[in-house]
Amino acid sequence: MIAVVGASAAGLTAAQTLRREGYDGPLTVIGDEDSLPYDRPPLSKQILSGAWEPSKIALPCAVEGVEWMLGVRATGLDVESRRLTLSPGDDLAYDKLVIATGVTPRRLPFGQELAGVHTLRTLPDTMAFKADLASARSVVIVGAGFMGCEVAAVASGTGADVTVVDPLPTPMNRQFGPWLGGLVARLHADHGVRMRLGVGVTGLSGTSRVDGVELADGTVLPADTVLVAIGSVPNTDWLVGSGLSLTHGVDCDSLCRAAPNVAAAGDVASWTHPVHGGRTRVEHRMNATEQGTAAARTLLGKGEPYAPIPYFWTDQYDVRIQAYGDFPAGAVPSLAAGDIRAGRFAAVYASDGRITGVLGWKLPRDTRRLRARIGEVFDPLSPGDEWGRS
Repeated sequence: MIAVVGASAAGLTAAQTLRREGYDGPLTVIGDEDSLPYDRPPLSKQILSGAWEPSKIALPCAVEGVEWMLGVRATGLDVESRRLTLSPGDDLAYDKLVIATGVTPRRLPFGQELAGVHTLRTLPDTMAFKADLASARSVVIVGAGFMGCEVAAVASGTGADVTVVDPLPTPMNRQFGPWLGGLVARLHADHGVRMRLGVGVTGLSGTSRVDGVELADGTVLPADTVLVAIGSVPNTDWLVGSGLSLTHGVDCDSLCRAAPNVAAAGDVASWTHPVHGGRTRVEHRMNATEQGTAAARTLLGKGEPYAPIPYFWTDQYDVRIQAYGDFPAGAVPSLAAGDIRAGRFAAVYASDGRITGVLGWKLPRDTRRLRARIGEVFDPLSPGDEWGRS
């Protein structure tokens, strides 16, 4: 019997791949939510804004002969005996295992218990925040990464006063650095969103319900509702003592193998990249699908070194930012196509003399074309080269 822990996009893809690749034995998918797998990226965009009904994000889950164990949480694993412990204390024996348990949002060390304070990971999370957002006059978003910026774009359309707080100097700084972050900050300012950057949050005020956000400079921002979007941590607490290495999620080799007969996929998986040799963990939707496939093939003895070019995107207002590759700290962006002032451009990012990533702002065709240059030597001064410094 093959068990998949995580009724997620990665877990679903692993189950589908197992069947497609010829596995016809017992197959069980275990998920701690009560629902079948669904797409998460729209939660902070189309579902929150009301543009889509929740039913639209359901993933096609027609996998022959799968036993779905929903609303069941895995609480332990013994790799040696090949047994899972499930809430409320049942055991499940398996022959092979896929771990696809994703991540959990980080929380503030204070005030998270107040009504009106939200994180956003599941559909119920989104619906609860959406209900508060409908009547809020002032909204504070703690964290200016992908999710924080996407939610700010939606919240600004409700007529509420929206403020985004982050200790870094620009939004999306960790993802793309200050150059792109400055453009994102300007985009939000043009839509009336206030950015309080370079300052941390020290507390939340309120008795039973939040009414303010306290900043390190002494400012108190009024807040009818607060979204905490300060990143996430891999869901590995249930694996402590299992025999698996858990230094950066579930540690895997280049085949997504965490131990004999155990593979991991999606946000929770950290694997040895076969090209650059470093350990990699990617929290993006396309990786969930690609790695779910890779993990399943590994369990069937068909595995190959997993070396994807990461692809991810974010939608804010009428702007779609698309990215391929990696964007290490200190990578230098250069304009490759389009016009920044016209609001349509693509840029390459270079580190240690090579192109590591490509980013596009409302310019999808050129962004896809430039993807082929990832890994090439970067020399913007070479004759005939298309790049110019931004």
